[in-house]
Amino acid sequence: QVQVVESGGGSVRAGGSLRLSCAASGVIFRIKTMAWYRQAPGKQRELVAHVPTDGNADYADSVKGRFTISRDTAKNSVYLAMNNLKPEDTAAYYCKVTTTEVGMQGIIDYDYWGQGTQVTVSS
Repeated sequence: QVQVVESGGGSVRAGGSLRLSCAASGVIFRIKTMAWYRQAPGKQRELVAHVPTDGNADYADSVKGRFTISRDTAKNSVYLAMNNLKPEDTAAYYCKVTTTEVGMQGIIDYDYWGQGTQVTVSS
C-alpha cells in the first residue's frame, strides 16, 4: 500500500506565491507519474500539472507560466511552485501518484491520492 501526503496549502492575496509538497511512502515498485489536481467548490476535479518519470512535465493552460512542477525521485516527492496566484486558483489541491506493478495479472497501474490541501487566494 502507498500513502500520499500533501502539505503547503494556505491563504494568500492575489499575486502571491505558495509551494505545495507531496510525498509518497510505503511499498513502491515504480512510480510512473506524479501529478497535481485541484477541485474548486461545485466544479469537477481538474489536472493542474503532471510529470512522468520518463517524460516532460505538462501543465493546464490556465497555469502555464505561473506554476512549476518538480520531482525529487530519491524522496518519492513532487512539488508545485505557484506564483502570481489568482482568485480563480482557489481550490483543494490533490496529489496523485501512479505506480506500475508487475504481478500475476501482468503490468498494472495503480493510482494513489492524497487527502488534499486547501489553497485560498483573495483579491
